Amino acid sequence: MLSKFCASPPSSGFCGLRFGYPSVYNKPRLRIVGQSLGDKWKLNDIDPNAVQEKLNSWLLKTQSFLTEVTSPLVKTSQTGKPVTEDAFETQDMDDIFMAEQTINSRTPNGTLSLAAIVSIEQFSRMNGLTGQKMQKIFKALVAESTYNDARNLVEYCCFRFLSRDASDTHPSLKEPAFQQLIFITMLAWENPYQEPLASGSEKASFQRKLVREEAFVRLAPAVSGVADRSTVHNLFKALAGDAQGISLSLWLTYVDELLKVHEGRKSYQIRESPNLSGERILCIGSSRKRPVLKWENNMAWPGKVTLTDKAIYFEAAGLFGQNDSMKLDLTKDGLRVEKAKVGPFGSALFDSAISITYGPESKDKWVLEFVDLGGEMRRDAWHAFISEIIALHKFIGEYGPKEVDESLFHVYGAHKGKERAITSAINSIARLQALQFMRKLLDDRTKLVQFTYLQYAPYGDIVSQALAVNYWGGPLISKFIEEHNPPAQGVRPSSELIESSNHVFDIDGSVYLHKWKTSPSWASSASVSFWKNASIRQGVVLSKNLVVADSALVERATGTCRQKSQAAEKTQATIDAAMIQGIPSNIDLFKELLFPLTITATKFEKLRRWEEPHMTVSFLAFSYTIIFRNLLSYIFPTALIILATGMLTLKGLKEQGRLGRTFGMITLRDQPPSNTIEKIIAVKDGMRDVENYLQNLNVTLLKIHTIIFSGQPQITTEVALVLLSSATVLLTVPFKYVLAFLIFDLFTRELEFRREMVKRFIDFLKARWDTVPAAPVVVLPYGSNESLAEHDRKGNEDLEKAERSDR
Repeated sequence: MLSKFCASPPSSGFCGLRFGYPSVYNKPRLRIVGQSLGDKWKLNDIDPNAVQEKLNSWLLKTQSFLTEVTSPLVKTSQTGKPVTEDAFETQDMDDIFMAEQTINSRTPNGTLSLAAIVSIEQFSRMNGLTGQKMQKIFKALVAESTYNDARNLVEYCCFRFLSRDASDTHPSLKEPAFQQLIFITMLAWENPYQEPLASGSEKASFQRKLVREEAFVRLAPAVSGVADRSTVHNLFKALAGDAQGISLSLWLTYVDELLKVHEGRKSYQIRESPNLSGERILCIGSSRKRPVLKWENNMAWPGKVTLTDKAIYFEAAGLFGQNDSMKLDLTKDGLRVEKAKVGPFGSALFDSAISITYGPESKDKWVLEFVDLGGEMRRDAWHAFISEIIALHKFIGEYGPKEVDESLFHVYGAHKGKERAITSAINSIARLQALQFMRKLLDDRTKLVQFTYLQYAPYGDIVSQALAVNYWGGPLISKFIEEHNPPAQGVRPSSELIESSNHVFDIDGSVYLHKWKTSPSWASSASVSFWKNASIRQGVVLSKNLVVADSALVERATGTCRQKSQAAEKTQATIDAAMIQGIPSNIDLFKELLFPLTITATKFEKLRRWEEPHMTVSFLAFSYTIIFRNLLSYIFPTALIILATGMLTLKGLKEQGRLGRTFGMITLRDQPPSNTIEKIIAVKDGMRDVENYLQNLNVTLLKIHTIIFSGQPQITTEVALVLLSSATVLLTVPFKYVLAFLIFDLFTRELEFRREMVKRFIDFLKARWDTVPAAPVVVLPYGSNESLAEHDRKGNEDLEKAERSDR
């Protein structure tokens, strides 16, 4: 058990184990301390046999403890499922309590729980102190209200130890005892006090307890390499599944699989290092049972796929071994990865591939099929891996300073920012691999990798900004302050000079220079509002990622992102409820009927985008001539005359037989020859596309219904004010000037001087539209004569009965 009897002094660490840290006091890890009732020992009164028997007993206990600590608590059975040792369940309370409890378990808010006592005492010893000394230090650092909350003391003891290491993956994770201690600390954070009905003879059965989401989200990212702040909620959902929390066995299995992934990467790096110098290998896909196929010109070539932090490689298998590898650089802009279907002769039979391309019309396209007879899990995982690397380099290009920027050396540690971002993405992929081996994944794998998730998450730009400050921020070098802020009439302290600038500051005082803020997202109102209040801090800052009784910047931004995501999920739930299945149509005929309108729209779009400048200028000159010559009243009659003339001309030509018999017929091209299964799949895909289109159309109409009938009063008020303002403009300003302004706006949106402003405005409108819920849809049973009013009345009666029963 992790809290076995410790005979070592408090400074010797957790039960004599320092988890990678040498003893600061240079003391032996195990001491046998004798206790005497008098001032001096009399050797003649000592029984040699009793001493020998006592020493043998102590050494046997020590050997049992070390064997238990160093052996894994989770074993693998023949079926591959984790099996925990029964010894953990049968431990007595005497084995779990420390030999010396120094902390006072009685606090103003209640009695400390057993988990809290174990966590505080053990982490205190790992910090070289006793629990009582740590308690006194914490009391001197914080206010009384913060001190009275035992949860904050648990955080302080844990975070103080974790802040001593800045490695990518905490070295103590390899120790089974440390893994158990982190789990107990989560339990302690969740329930720092004893339950009122708990008895004094309570057994410490941590095996049966579950860690809930709030505790996991708070403490798991504190251990480097275990979780990211931005995706820890999704990681908890993947691990817990349908359960209410995470058990000890599941936690140990997850950490064990994570460590195996890192060890496997080391072996890959050693084996492939001569060929891939300067790159870190993340995963390799090659197996006889589950091969990787590269499709090219309707031909599939088996081979080996290697993913690094910069590129993806494919080595085709030949008769005499592997051929020369092909490389696709993943650091370039505009790269896209999508799920794809492949099959022989151009058919789309197998939904197990991904396509990597620089655009829809790019010729440099890779199509890789990850054969997996068990489903799409393997393909979806690789899709998330590659997406994360592409999103990583997009993040670095958007939020990070240029590598040739000299200001990187004006901020201490900023030159390592890119490496920190790469390491974060590598750890995200490692966690996804561990979950893949455990077969505990979400439907959308991209929610488990940080940078890919933040590209689409609400408020994701703000979280990305906080991550940029975390990676590239650092103390500003004093020489740089003197050069860029020379003293004028009076000399001001350097801290005042920094605060008077437009730099961004982390919670520990780290600086992210203003010149690095090149992303357009920094100018958004949400960004300005967030960073305006970002410097407020209340707790104890141990590092930029570990803050006791408060949240770090990334954690604050992630919390807001989580709230926005939950609001979006609720809105999406109303949209999903409004989608009614089963609406058939013929999509090919529909496209053919709309073909003339499509051609007209395409030609107009070319004019609007200035693809042919002389045609656009001619069109605008003609339009403004009609407007300012007051010829608008003749447009509609002229169009009708032209339409009638064209119809009569075609009628005459057809009667003369000069247009042919097939003129005016709707022609549809048949699908290429295929078997019955392919036809069924094609029909199903077409029906799904039409159904999705009609569902989206219905959702739009339901949202308009919500706005008109005040389903969302605030949005209804805003739309009404916009309509009133538009009516006022139309009443006061002549129509020709309004029309001229609209044409000017339409034809200048794609120009350089307006493109960014239009993009921000469209994003604002889209964000507001996404917050509008769909109007509720009630589907009455078939053949029911019940009206909607009767349905509502019955619903109200059922609700009243439920409320009465609760009372």
